[in-house]
Amino acid sequence: MVTPTGSPDKWTIAGRGELHLAILIEKMRREGYELEVSKPQVIFKEIEGKKMEPVELVSIEAPEKFSGVVIEMLGKRLGVMKDMRVDRDQVYMDFTVPTRGLIGVRNEFLTQTSGLGIMNSIFLGYEEYKGEYSMNPHGSLIASQSGTSNSYGMINTQDRGQYFIGPGVEVYEGMVVGENSKDDDIMVNVCKAKELTNYRTKNFGVQEGLQVPRELSLEDALDYIGDDELVEVTPKNIRIRKAALLDQDRKKTKREKGA
Repeated sequence: MVTPTGSPDKWTIAGRGELHLAILIEKMRREGYELEVSKPQVIFKEIEGKKMEPVELVSIEAPEKFSGVVIEMLGKRLGVMKDMRVDRDQVYMDFTVPTRGLIGVRNEFLTQTSGLGIMNSIFLGYEEYKGEYSMNPHGSLIASQSGTSNSYGMINTQDRGQYFIGPGVEVYEGMVVGENSKDDDIMVNVCKAKELTNYRTKNFGVQEGLQVPRELSLEDALDYIGDDELVEVTPKNIRIRKAALLDQDRKKTKREKGA
């Protein structure tokens, strides 16, 4: 369902989960549209004066040795176990989990189960609001200037986290180029080039130390972004950017929220 907003170039789109939205966005991208997408949010309702939220039944199949990390992961997201059984070193578990707790969970689930786990979910209905829960915040590596990413600039800052791009990619100020290993955002100059000499080119001796970037699909990007980030979708690229591209604008917004 598409609902217009007060702005002529903004719409609110309601769908059945992140995959449903990703299919629509991917279809628009292939048809030549360019758009920016904010972090997906669940739709709350008020029934008889009570705040209600959507809840889903989540079925898990994974090797038994991963049962502990799966229970801990979904427990942090307000999941409640309804059933558990073990058969031939495979564990089968059913949980009821608020839909908002499932946003971004699939990538974490695959990581925690080494890609051997299977997760399926089905909508159960609306239940009374389960309360707040603490998400693991992420920090982003943000391009400090526009230009072309360079091996030298990237290898000097790759210890800060994991990059989403490789060398030779056009970037712009405020673009998210990687995930910080800590919870805060930092600016990095991925366009910094090595000084030229008579004996070396600007990329001489740096390629072999550069880590392989983590490429994000559309679903990965929707899972990753925070409240102050957007997914930029074009026919040629899927990129992540800060809603406020300039550093001073982000600091100003942060001060206003703090006040």
